[in-house]
Amino acid sequence: MSIKKTRVHLRRQTWVAKKGEIAKGWHHVDATDVSLGRLASEISTVLMGKHRPEYTPHVDTGEFVIVTNASKVGLTGNKGTQRMKMHYTGYPGGLKAETFGSVRERAPQQLIEDAVRRMLPKSRLGRQMLKKLKVYSGTDHPHAGVNATELKV
Repeated sequence: MSIKKTRVHLRRQTWVAKKGEIAKGWHHVDATDVSLGRLASEISTVLMGKHRPEYTPHVDTGEFVIVTNASKVGLTGNKGTQRMKMHYTGYPGGLKAETFGSVRERAPQQLIEDAVRRMLPKSRLGRQMLKKLKVYSGTDHPHAGVNATELKV
């Protein structure tokens, strides 16, 4: 007598996040003496949602990030005096350059936002993710009412 083996086929479903299903949380980062690149990579990971098990590449699964003390962000080596931030005004001869150190003194939030923006996807989704980044040069911020968890960098 032969015994027939029956196979049970289990179908595994891939779960994909939908737009309204993911709850958005808040994180707070203190940028005092933290290297700019390390800070930007951690922030971009949270903004994209890659720290969550529900991460889906084509859906914004990220969370809000509040960065304080942007004026005290760390620049390693001689980047404060030697590395240049350039932008073009759109006019002939309109290439403007200034050092990272002077940008940190004049507009420290711009330095962090640019570093994070370049680590996000270059698409509509990336621009949507960047809107969830809130950068402030001092310790005070208007988001004191939200229950933000501390993000260690």
